[in-house]
Parts: sequence; structure tokens; C-alpha cells
Amino acid sequence: PMEPSSISSAHRAVAERFSGRPALRWKDQGRWREITWRDYRAGADAAAAGLMALGIAAGDRVAILSENRPEWLLADVAILAAGGVDVPLHATLAAEQVGYQIAHSGARGVVVSNAPQAAKVIAMAETLPDLEWVVVIDRGDPTLHGSRSGGAGAVRLLSWDALCQRGRIAGPEGIARVRAREATVRRTDLATIIYTSGTTGISKGVMLTHGNLLSNAEAAVRGAGRRPDDVTLVWLPLSHIYARTCDHVMPMLEGLPIAFAESQDRLLVNIAETQPTWMNGVPRFYEKLWNAVAPLEPAERARRLRAMAGARLREFGAGGAALPPAIAEGFSAAGIPILQGYGLTETSPIISFNTPDANRNGTVGRALPGVEVKIATDGEILTRGPHVMRGYWKDEQATREVLDADGWFATGDVGEIDADGYLRITDRKKDLLVTAGGKNVAPTAIEALLVADPWIDQAVVFGDGRPFVGALIVPALEQLKAKAEQLGCGFDGDGDVIVTPALTAFIAERVTLAMRVVGQPERVRAFVLLARPLEFAREEMTTTLKIRRRFVLERFRDHLERLYAVAPGDPAGGI
Repeated sequence: PMEPSSISSAHRAVAERFSGRPALRWKDQGRWREITWRDYRAGADAAAAGLMALGIAAGDRVAILSENRPEWLLADVAILAAGGVDVPLHATLAAEQVGYQIAHSGARGVVVSNAPQAAKVIAMAETLPDLEWVVVIDRGDPTLHGSRSGGAGAVRLLSWDALCQRGRIAGPEGIARVRAREATVRRTDLATIIYTSGTTGISKGVMLTHGNLLSNAEAAVRGAGRRPDDVTLVWLPLSHIYARTCDHVMPMLEGLPIAFAESQDRLLVNIAETQPTWMNGVPRFYEKLWNAVAPLEPAERARRLRAMAGARLREFGAGGAALPPAIAEGFSAAGIPILQGYGLTETSPIISFNTPDANRNGTVGRALPGVEVKIATDGEILTRGPHVMRGYWKDEQATREVLDADGWFATGDVGEIDADGYLRITDRKKDLLVTAGGKNVAPTAIEALLVADPWIDQAVVFGDGRPFVGALIVPALEQLKAKAEQLGCGFDGDGDVIVTPALTAFIAERVTLAMRVVGQPERVRAFVLLARPLEFAREEMTTTLKIRRRFVLERFRDHLERLYAVAPGDPAGGI
């Protein structure tokens, strides 16, 4: 078959080929529903015609702010079919972060899931001069009447149904215009801008083309060994590149159906209901399953894992963070291999992955076909190929820092390649940490929010490979001693650590306040409260008074480990 020129044209070809087959499944009011490829495409075309009726032109940006649902994919395909560039926003973002990313991308419109998400956009409307309209997916929403003032006048509010109805009113001529627009889109054209993690003003917009995403999915499909009766259950957020490529574009290229999980909490129930044959996840999910069966005898453990995974499941996929080797071995012993891969938003995302035929535990597999990988003299992993981003949106300097003139992208990770070509990640060159849930967190940005509070002098954020973000906090000690007198409590310490409940509860309130402007996954949920400052004399700081992060975290490792041995309060608790 001919190579598709865009994601939306690939989608159209598949929808025409498999028109009557199931495409999307989801649960609605307790019952599973599904639509065929024919209806999936008809819905996307109606939405695309509606977008064009609203004036969306080739290259215009449209944001999507929604939890996973069928309309997320319909909106994605529709925006791309209209020649637009979609800007997926993580549903957990705070209003300030939503406002920054919409403003920075210059999005003309936003598709949101419901009233609470719409409220985030409306709250920031006066800072969004390019924003013209907000489409709300949920039906019968009271926010849909009228308009709200924005930076350049009123922001129109309309429903998803109304958008699609505009497209249907345009009739065959409207669909013909969509097809004509779609036919002009090339693999070299920009498809999406995905913002990397960071607080307001710090996150960077990664520019990925149709060719970036298609080449990555096409190469991965060749090694994945999918079968015609396969089905996957999707629960990772589609706003992240991992799910976007691996749970959307990959199955789309093969005409395979996807089912939407209701939520992370309902995942095991949904697995039992949909019986997926393969499924992607992050290490934290596998850790939870493993912890539930680890005390059992091996034979019983294998049976329980199989029962949880469902009778049809052949393999799990893992990415976003490191998977403990013991867990991978345990799943393999139960006949359910976990295939680890590696990549970044900037690489669409897959650089390397283990396949069913070539799976080496403790590695992230071999480089994807067509992808070059080499190790720099300092150990940093470099990659080059059709998967590498065009650059960072409106940030040429940041682009030059990671992408050289020969097209090699510097990942910021340190690793090694064994004699058989398997890549192993050994360290992180940059400070960016990844939680066990696969969430990228920029610790310096979170630390800046903490130390901006008058009661906090120093902070070191941590949580790489952990279920949540934690922190070492040095309070404003003299102020806190005065507070202890006021509260009538002691200033009890366990060596270098303050353990007075009233004081840790007070600082927990300050942490909660500081974390309000970032999304839930980035918030510090537990901390160790130090009774002394970090000092140069103790080798905890450099001569320029920068905290030696790894040294400090190693020094207080025992205290930090105890944070994860208890169930901390949400959003903050002290130890």
C-alpha cells in the first residue's frame, strides 16, 4: 500500500477498508457501547467540517483539554483533517498552566470535556488574545449559554454536538472541503505541539510532524506481532505522547479496536469485561499488581496474575519510567511478559523497545527500525532519525541545546548498548524525574514554588521511579521555633529531622498552598522536615551555594525511604 501522507489520511484509508468493524468501545451509564470505523470517520469528518466552518485554516492550533473518551480521538482526527495542529493539554493541569500553554501555542480554540475543564479556560480568558471559542463535549452543560470576555473580546462557548451539527449542515460539500484540505497535508507538516512538564513559563512545546508520529508507529507495528482479533484497553492519558502513539496511532494503522478504561481505579474490572490481548502501562501499575500477589507461593501467584490480566492477554507494554527487574521476572514466570521500551516526547516517543520475539529483561530493547542510537563520550544517549522532533515551539535556543547540526538529539539520559544491541538506561543526566506513574516532573520548578513560601528556606524535590513526589524541606527555623512556642509544643527532633506533629502539620498546610498552581501528579505529597540548613561545610552545597541534589538525597535516604513506607495524606503529609 502507498505510504499515507498524514495521520488523518491514514485514518481515512483504514476506516474505508474496515468500515463495518468495531473501532472504539467505551462504557456509558454502566453499559459498553461501540462504534464502527465507518461511524468513527463520519464523526471526525463532521467535526472537521464544523472546525472549518468556524474558520480553522491550515496550520491553526486547536487545543484539547479532556480526560480519555471517544471524543478525544474524534477531535484529534478532526483537527488534523482540517489541516490544523492540535495541542493536547493534560487534564490534571491547573488553570494557570492551561492558560500558559493555550497562550504560548496561540490556539484559536479549545475542545474541553466538561464544565470544570471549561472553567479553567474561562478563568484565564483575559490572558488569551488568540482564543476565539471553547467547545464543551458533555451534553446539557449549563456553561454553554452565551460567551465570556477574553483578551481580544468575547470567547464563544458551544457544544460538541453543535460543532458536529455545523459540519453536517454543510453536507456533502462540507465533507468534500475536508477531503480537499486533508489531501494538502504532508508528512513534513506539523501535527501536534505537546508541552513537556513544568510550571507556568517553563514547559516547552515539542513540535511533532505527521511524519514523526507515523514513522514511529509504522516501525513499531512491524515488530509488535499484532493479530486481526486483537483488542487493547487504553487507560494512559492520550494527552501524553506514549498513549498517543502506542494506543492511538499504532492500533489505528492496523484497524484494531480500542476500548477505553473508565478510570485507573476500575482498570481490573474493565480488563475482565473487555478481555484485551495486549495493553500498555507504567511501572507503578505493575508494582501494584505485583505487591498484591508477592506474598503468595509461585504457582498461586502466577494464577492470580493471570486472573487479573485476563485469559486473552499475551503481553503488557511498559514505558515512562524504570521497571524493577524482579517484577518483570515475576510476570514472565507467570507467562505474561512485560515488554519495556524507551523514549521521550521529543522522539515521538519510541527510541527502542523489546518485542515478543526479542525481549531482554533489564533493558529497554533494541533501537526501532530506522532509528539510530549511539552513546556519547560522556555516556549520554543520542538518537537520530525520522522520529526526532522538528524542535521546540518558539524556542530556537532550547532546540539548539538538544539537537545538533547533524540531527542528533541529546536525550539527557545515560546508558549503554550491549553486544546484541540492547539498550540499558543507567542514569539520568538531567534533573528531570519521572514518577512510577510515568509523570515527568521538573524538580527545580517545584522547589522554586516551595521556597517562595516565607516558612520554607530550602527544598529538594525527589520521586524518580516513585509513586508520588516528595521533598526534603528546611523550614525558616527561627520562625518555626517561635511558632512552636505559640502552639505550646516542643521542637522535637530525630537527629537532623523535626518530628513534632503540630509543626509538620503546619508546614503541610504551607506545602498545600504552594502546590495549588500545579497539577495533581506534580504536587509534593509528603516531606521530611529538617532541623538544620543544608550547608557547604557538610558538602551539601557547592561553592556557588547550589544544593548537591544526589549527595543530599543519598545522605537522607533512610528518612526518604520511610516516606514511601507509609500512606501519606493527600496532598501533603510530614514524616
